[in-house]
Amino acid sequence: MEFSIKSGSPDKARCECIAVGVFDSRKLTGAAEKLDKAAGGHLADILRRGDMEGKAGSTLLLHGTPGIAAERVLLVGLGKEAEYGDKGYRDAVAATMRAMRNTGSRDILITLSELPVVKRNAIWLVRQGVLAAHDVLFRADQLKSKKDNDKPALAAISFSVASKDARSANAALAQGEAIARGMNLTRELGNLPANICTPTYLAGQAQKLAKEFKLKCEVLDRARMEKLGMGSLLSVARGSHQPPQFIVLEYRGGKAKAKPIVLVGKGVTFDTGGISLKPGAEMDEMKYDMSGAASVLGTFHALAAMKLPLNVVGLIPTTENMPGGAATRPGDIVTSMSGQTIEVLNTDAEGRLILCDALTYAERFEPDCVVDVATLTGACVIALGAVASGLMANDDDLAEALLEAGQISGDRAWQLPLWEDYQEMLKSNFADIPNISGSRAAGTITGACFLARFTKKYRWAHLDIAGTAWRSGASKGSTGRPVPLLTHFLLKRAHKL
Repeated sequence: MEFSIKSGSPDKARCECIAVGVFDSRKLTGAAEKLDKAAGGHLADILRRGDMEGKAGSTLLLHGTPGIAAERVLLVGLGKEAEYGDKGYRDAVAATMRAMRNTGSRDILITLSELPVVKRNAIWLVRQGVLAAHDVLFRADQLKSKKDNDKPALAAISFSVASKDARSANAALAQGEAIARGMNLTRELGNLPANICTPTYLAGQAQKLAKEFKLKCEVLDRARMEKLGMGSLLSVARGSHQPPQFIVLEYRGGKAKAKPIVLVGKGVTFDTGGISLKPGAEMDEMKYDMSGAASVLGTFHALAAMKLPLNVVGLIPTTENMPGGAATRPGDIVTSMSGQTIEVLNTDAEGRLILCDALTYAERFEPDCVVDVATLTGACVIALGAVASGLMANDDDLAEALLEAGQISGDRAWQLPLWEDYQEMLKSNFADIPNISGSRAAGTITGACFLARFTKKYRWAHLDIAGTAWRSGASKGSTGRPVPLLTHFLLKRAHKL
């Protein structure tokens, strides 16, 4: 797919299709009015006949509109003008792309990027437009013998901006494409079945990424992890025939002595629950339990493509969680890399067991901050659904920066408390800490409280993406989240946003 920026009068644009907006009550946008004038009132006549009313998400494709150069005109409903904002714009671009899938057009000029959105500039409009387009055009058909596309693929998408914004819009275009490719990598990895996407496969993908962008990559095997004392991580891997891996990626784009940002991604490539076996229904979706790891790899792809002036480290502990004769049992006690002992009361609370050793390993980088990303708790799905990721942190400034990045990117998070009161729920008679609280109450928070025991030496935030990393049902598949949130966080840190 080729993206570009164009300026100039829409009626003179030579393309196979041009998309213009219509607000509720059949009000034309500025670009649509210019087309209508050139067409001698043709668009207004169509609207008066009631063929379209401007309802949000609706579209109407016109052929052979007189007086303009484009072969087709796509009218895109924007809803009520007073309510048009961030979501309205993203939804309008998405509706445009869905409509284009049913045409033979090979290129389109989208004028919606000229519409004002409160507190958003041309850079934001173009960047978000690219992400919205990629989201609709993504196909999860990588393992199908016959691909999903029946018609010729759309080859080129242009966004219309004012001439004065063209330079900054081109920079935003590059950012949007880098983030979208990172999201696509995350989605492709997430959608792969567990018989292909094993811990060893993930390690290979990290090494491939390192080779492409000249990153430093080290993969620790079981023997290295045993030597480091990662008994908590290894306890999860005991039931699986697949060897665990611990991936260390380093991107050095900042000053030599600048402290790095560390991203930690949970990489359970399949989660049966272990001895605490999950119900069979929808267990196939437990291939997505490595979505934290996939999002770290996707974020690295994006930041390396954008060449951000930052130092960033990625840590990915990856394993399967399987039952078996050697599997960890409920009641077993293991020793983490930090030296803290853990009573494993439920083997299905395995994500925190692999993350805690990674969080201890992060100390050696003397990080500026650490952000871990994990499909950690079903309780987060109950609390926030599929709209927002859960956020908990031991530093308010870090939490605020992540929340802001979520708002700007549309990949939102919601902060939950991490008060010391909740630590009272994590007590064991036999070890330093249990891996669950023994109560269903505040499950998302107590999961983060467990991780907080291993993050005393640096600023840290935890993103629970259990509800946002993938969709179920007819549209089942990885969403690529929270790559937009993480990349916008990094863009702001690099002063590129």
